[in-house]
Amino acid sequence: MKKVITYGTYDLFHEGHCNLLKRAKALGDYLIVGVTTEYYDLQRGKLNVVDSVLERVENVRRTGLADEIIIEDHEGQKQEDIQKMGVDIFAIGSDWVGAFDYLKELCQVVYLERTPHISSTSLREHQYPILQLGVVGSGRIAPRFLAEAKYVSGINACAVYNPHEESAGAFGSRHKLEAFSGEFDAFLERVDAIYIASPHQTHYTYAKKALEQGRHVLCEKPLTFTVKEAEELYALAAERDAVLMEGIKTAYCPGFMQMMNVARSGIIGEVRDVEACFSRITPPALREMKDRQYGGAFLEFGSYTLLPIFKLLGCHYEQVEFDCIRAENGVDLYTKVHFRFRDALAMSKTGIGVKSEGQLVIGGTKGYILAESPWWLTRSFEVRFEDPGRIERYTPKFLGDGLRYEIADFVSRINGDARQSYCLTREESIAMAGVVERFMEAQRK
Repeated sequence: MKKVITYGTYDLFHEGHCNLLKRAKALGDYLIVGVTTEYYDLQRGKLNVVDSVLERVENVRRTGLADEIIIEDHEGQKQEDIQKMGVDIFAIGSDWVGAFDYLKELCQVVYLERTPHISSTSLREHQYPILQLGVVGSGRIAPRFLAEAKYVSGINACAVYNPHEESAGAFGSRHKLEAFSGEFDAFLERVDAIYIASPHQTHYTYAKKALEQGRHVLCEKPLTFTVKEAEELYALAAERDAVLMEGIKTAYCPGFMQMMNVARSGIIGEVRDVEACFSRITPPALREMKDRQYGGAFLEFGSYTLLPIFKLLGCHYEQVEFDCIRAENGVDLYTKVHFRFRDALAMSKTGIGVKSEGQLVIGGTKGYILAESPWWLTRSFEVRFEDPGRIERYTPKFLGDGLRYEIADFVSRINGDARQSYCLTREESIAMAGVVERFMEAQRK
């Protein structure tokens, strides 16, 4: 008897899951299916799982394809199961190609092709459809987004748009997407939602066109260059009953939210100063070093440094000033933004040609919070006091590169759960657009 084993979450069970089980079954005589627990899903970074483990086991059982169903609840169990059960073949979806090659020492490893055009079917009666998502742009961040999206339940990244159709085709083929297009309207017809990862100056236009068609929009920062445009997009989203989110990934990370809550708790007293720095030495050939109008340090990293300032001090500052060091082509290599609030001060520092200590310091009347670089990923932070011997350390969990948290929030909000909307509010997003607008005005002068 040839034994085959496969594992999965099997949340929101659909025909793609069923087809994968059929292909696995066809490889041998006896199919063992491992279904993950909720706890293990969280441990391995799978977010937004809707169905309980009992529901997921039952959905697998109903297919009649599994000869045996087991529960997967810890790291290393795959090796244990393969050895204990005498498994001949380990099978898994092709979106995990290479990830399980380490099991080849124990058995044959087969990567099964995914089913294209995954959608709601009669196999699954559930209130949440599987969200069909398209990616706008095929630059540096788009592959990272796709890699993180597979850790979020209820979403299928299926298409890519690039005005240069050959680039879209190459990207779609490389990442095994179901469709690619160089025509934006045709691209929108295939999807329920889009992720905008194109150059800064295109964000507003793509977001507006998508929202007008009733598509949900997750847009990389900055969302727009003016307050008027930001307000227009949020109003349009409300009118079309669509979700609009600005993709500042830090805002959605659990560790950052915990740090903001600790700062507001009163443990450091009243917050009176916020200093945030994000700097990275950038190769001269990259867009942000060459594009005087839409490149530079502040447009690239300023959204991150503005985030904790507006979260902790509010969106109504009394004064803002910009100081820049510029390259010969006019690009800002290093920018400081000074804020004065009614009872507080703040400073944003961003650099692409000047390197500084990339930390976040939140000063209060009783102590301060220090989050060292890279604080925007918020893997740890400390609360310090006048007594140097008193330090409280926090090490929140952080998975992947953080994008999965904003993707999970996006899916949840589309499904009607607005509990996470406080992560980055409409008011905060518009306030950031206001600072960007002032910066752009200063650049023109």
